[in-house]
Amino acid sequence: MVAASILPRPAIAQSQPIRIGWLVALTGPISASAAGHHRGTILGAETINAAGGVKGRRIEIVTQDTQGDPSKAVGGAQRMIADKVDALWGPTSSGESLAITALVAKAKMPNIHPCVIDSLIEPLRYPNAFRSAPSNAQWDEAVRHYCRSVLKTKRVALFGDTSAYGVNAVNDSARSFVTDGMEIADKASIDPTQTDLLADLRRARESGAEAVVLWSNSVGLVSRLLNARAAVSWDVSVVGHPTLSSGAIGPQLAKLANWENVFALGFRSSSHHGAGRTLPPRSQEFLQRFRDRVPLNDTLLWWVTCGFDAVSLIAEAAGNAGSAPSEIIGYWNTLKKRPGYFGEYSFSPNDHDGYNVKDVVMSVANSGRDGTFDLAPGYG
Repeated sequence: MVAASILPRPAIAQSQPIRIGWLVALTGPISASAAGHHRGTILGAETINAAGGVKGRRIEIVTQDTQGDPSKAVGGAQRMIADKVDALWGPTSSGESLAITALVAKAKMPNIHPCVIDSLIEPLRYPNAFRSAPSNAQWDEAVRHYCRSVLKTKRVALFGDTSAYGVNAVNDSARSFVTDGMEIADKASIDPTQTDLLADLRRARESGAEAVVLWSNSVGLVSRLLNARAAVSWDVSVVGHPTLSSGAIGPQLAKLANWENVFALGFRSSSHHGAGRTLPPRSQEFLQRFRDRVPLNDTLLWWVTCGFDAVSLIAEAAGNAGSAPSEIIGYWNTLKKRPGYFGEYSFSPNDHDGYNVKDVVMSVANSGRDGTFDLAPGYG
């Protein structure tokens, strides 16, 4: 519950809705993850409003479909700033977030997002920007650890899409793998609309790669890569981005068997643990409360809970400290081990990377049910 505010607020502010600007790619090639985040965002607002809002103030979600286009994200951010929303949630892709971060910082608007590119979070340059998901460095470490320690891989092929996120992720990952003593057998950025990936997979196979690492949130690209891997008869492990486990992949595969030997980044909050294959208690609670309200057959639980938590974090700040930009930012800077459904959040004035790295794991990509997954082999 949102605690009582210490200072009295003007009556007009108490009656106005708390307006959250929501920049999201509801359509376009990277809409799969955004659709899950959107469901959680709407559910979070509806849940708070049904409980009476934040001290009687309703949550209002002001949505802008960016279509995954950075230029449209900039236009949407400009409209949100002009419209004086109380806080900005999103975008959910790093390419879009790279385009708007400086603009939103100049406006001093509180911004929380799940984008992974490390440079997006720099408290001195962007004191308004907070990350509610792992950074790319945390993701990259989990993938490298799995390739090195579980798959016993020494040479990898690195693929990404041609978005700003994909290019940055591949380059950062390549440097990290080399620093860790591994070889980059092949590296490429692929247009997410490219239909034929046979040449790319043959080249990677001929390079001697022992695993393929993929950084892309395009379901279409992921599906075509898995189909091409099967077409060239190459049973190499594919490891990488959470989109590898999206429920939207199955219908685009030539055979469901093409999804075998694929390991996606995941999270303890949405992973089955132990012989009883049970979820953590908070995740069980979320599913029991909302299973009938949020379809999970074609999305991931963590996408939904991440959206739900973002709205909750904004509402909590407004309820405890006030909805002025400095009040929301100041409140977030005090959070320590704040439990959410997606994970645990801690921020300080000098650290806006709030997600606990211990909660990042690898999942069996095709084991999804209700947006949750089995831990990949090698985890206790």
